[in-house]
Amino acid sequence: MFNWVKTAMLMAAIMALFGIVGGMIGGKSGMLLALMFGGAMNVFSYWFSDRLVLKMYNAQEVDETSAPQLFAMVRELAQRANLPMPRVYLIQEDQPNAFATGRNPEHAAVAATTGILQILSARELRGVMAHELAHVAHRDILISTISATMAGAISALANFAMLFGGRSEDGRPANPLAGILVAVLAPLAASLIQMAISRAREYEADRGGAEISGDPQALADALEKMQRYAEGRILMGPAEAHPETAQMMIVNPLSGGGIRSLFSTHPPTAERIARLRVLAG
Repeated sequence: MFNWVKTAMLMAAIMALFGIVGGMIGGKSGMLLALMFGGAMNVFSYWFSDRLVLKMYNAQEVDETSAPQLFAMVRELAQRANLPMPRVYLIQEDQPNAFATGRNPEHAAVAATTGILQILSARELRGVMAHELAHVAHRDILISTISATMAGAISALANFAMLFGGRSEDGRPANPLAGILVAVLAPLAASLIQMAISRAREYEADRGGAEISGDPQALADALEKMQRYAEGRILMGPAEAHPETAQMMIVNPLSGGGIRSLFSTHPPTAERIARLRVLAG
């Protein structure tokens, strides 16, 4: 419940920030135009983001003939979660990872790399797939899409304000110093909020996945194994080649610590494992 409240507050914050930037560019009219611009971007993302990301990774759809074990596993978990059967995809990639996409449970897809199938046991892979189905059940894809497009729109508006300057409601030029501050600080704030939303949803998907699978320890073991794999190798995988989609992955192998953790799309893996082991204990 706490993570849902936190997500709602963060979404409200990013919407407020969007309105503030629009207001500084052109007063109430600018705020209205900014919200219309953001709405148009969200509509496009809502309808087309799943196809774009699957094509980006050259994901190949599989069925019970081409990948019988994976397909049967996803079908069993979807039934346990009372979800429609999602489309299942494989990505030819050594780095172990997985993600879910789609605008709603009726149009969802889950994808896994060939690498994750190679290093995880069937029990661990089942935990990972349950995590991804929890994202589908919670409609996290929609939430992350909205937060990402809003953050991108805020950056675009801030750049516009810096290049052309803002206007007050009565048409007078805005303070140039304020315009520079908006151009610098607004995208930074939007990114911080977006990353915080992503981290909150990962915790919630871990908990939901543990409920779906009935085996929190399996997901904890899978995360631990993927983390060890990432630390022992330097690979350019999906999350690094396409950083704009890193928040979709179950792990982001190159997320840093310290101040960089503020911009991480995922919570610390050790903390996720600890929470899951509490559930299992």
